[in-house]
Amino acid sequence: MGQVTVDLKGKNALVTGAGKGIGRAIGLALAKSGAKVFAVSRTLSDLQELKKEIEKGGGTCSVFICDVQSVGQIEQMVEDVHIESDRIDILVNSAGLNIQAHTLDVTEEQWDTIMNTNLKGAFFTSQAVARRMQQYREGRIINITSQMAFVGFYKRVAYCASKGGLTQASKAMAVELAEYNIKVNCVAPTFLKTPLTEPMFKDKAFYDEVLRRIPLGRIGTPDDVVGAVLYLASDQANLVTGSTILVDGGWVAW
Repeated sequence: MGQVTVDLKGKNALVTGAGKGIGRAIGLALAKSGAKVFAVSRTLSDLQELKKEIEKGGGTCSVFICDVQSVGQIEQMVEDVHIESDRIDILVNSAGLNIQAHTLDVTEEQWDTIMNTNLKGAFFTSQAVARRMQQYREGRIINITSQMAFVGFYKRVAYCASKGGLTQASKAMAVELAEYNIKVNCVAPTFLKTPLTEPMFKDKAFYDEVLRRIPLGRIGTPDDVVGAVLYLASDQANLVTGSTILVDGGWVAW
């Protein structure tokens, strides 16, 4: 894990998709910065490993099982977090997936799975948490979107739609929640080396094409994302809302 930290002592941070990849790296970084982490995933074993690592480093972590495709499970999870703690200061929506399929081949089931996780899940988690944040008139919501919110790419029509939708929804949420001092922002990474992309990168042609499109000339890692998340979670970003930080090595700029 990278060495970037900010001062988040006394803060409570809920992270979805915390079991693997970007979400796991974010959970570790938030804990290292002093926040108590409420780690959420569908897989208990992944969460237990994260909890063990956070506690080994002197941090605090509680784990919660939740499938963010289910609004009922989301609402119960947020209620359970609030039973344990009186507030959530930071929400990071990192749960996400992709099913590769060409426009002509995407099935309704694939479309719904991607949308229900990446867009519906992130929105309704944000809604459930924001209703609590509204009561104490403060909070930060950080949505992990993608450079694919801004560009198209092969076999990612549903994924692009879900991340583009979340980016736009985040802007609307930022406007509507500003009166409660709730900031809503996005971090949009390029392709990173994660369990999600590992099978994709076994295709050398795909790997080479991705690398060709990144001006900085390398594939990212989850540690490349945590700095942007920590900034948005910190007091250094007190006047930032409705924005997206691209962590894409220059892909969208090209």
